Amino acid sequence: MSNMTGPWLLMLGTMLLTATVPAAKAEESGGMSADAVANANNPLADMNALNFQNYYVPKLYGVTDASANAMNLRGVMVAGRQIIRATLPVATVPTGAGEYASGLGDLNVFDAIVVYSNGMQVGIGPLLVIPTDTDDALGASETWQAGLAGVFVKPLPGGSMVGGLATWQTDVAGSIEKRVDTNLATAQLFLTMSVGGGWYFRSTPLAVLDFENDNYMVPFGLGAGKVFMLGKAVVNVFAEPQFTVYHDGTGQPSFQLFSGLNLQFPK
Repeated sequence: MSNMTGPWLLMLGTMLLTATVPAAKAEESGGMSADAVANANNPLADMNALNFQNYYVPKLYGVTDASANAMNLRGVMVAGRQIIRATLPVATVPTGAGEYASGLGDLNVFDAIVVYSNGMQVGIGPLLVIPTDTDDALGASETWQAGLAGVFVKPLPGGSMVGGLATWQTDVAGSIEKRVDTNLATAQLFLTMSVGGGWYFRSTPLAVLDFENDNYMVPFGLGAGKVFMLGKAVVNVFAEPQFTVYHDGTGQPSFQLFSGLNLQFPK
């Protein structure tokens, strides 16, 4: 399956960028500041961004000899107190009998309105899911969904931080013949710990709670990343193995490798 090479290419690019560009920058500037490392991992940072984040799943519960992969293409635009985030998955999933479906998933957009209180950033706003999937196996075909998203971030000393992201969505419109009932929530807790020189440890597991179909997945992850400058862009590369600690239902990953290349740009 040629499109399963995506995560390995992303990891290779990550390793090359980390090994070459940052070394020279570190010698010139003494490394990234704690604030820069914190902003690079802050989903409510006051910077526009372009992210390439990949989940590679080599094994699925209840599905033999099958794997899956999802590359999330994400753009973030900041306008005042609004942080608009749009995510388009490019995925490959098993469909049975050794067959796979590959293509686009549904476009997920949310608008978080940011407030500040006692050093903690909080953002909350509406969420919209647009049916852009190219195969029924890749999304809720011809089904529009709406819901809410909420984010909180608490900066910690030295460029570290703790926070969380929660979303909920349900079907609101679509064709009578193909509309899919949905009731889906996600919950992500994230912790980053800066260790100097732009390096940091990270744990960002994303729990998926499909109430409509009684499918649930809760992982735990531990990885590392590096933040550095490339021209005027802040580059954040990382890899984080994640193990599923609880699941209910078939098709859930038993293990997944979460890796990414995030770019932030001054407004």
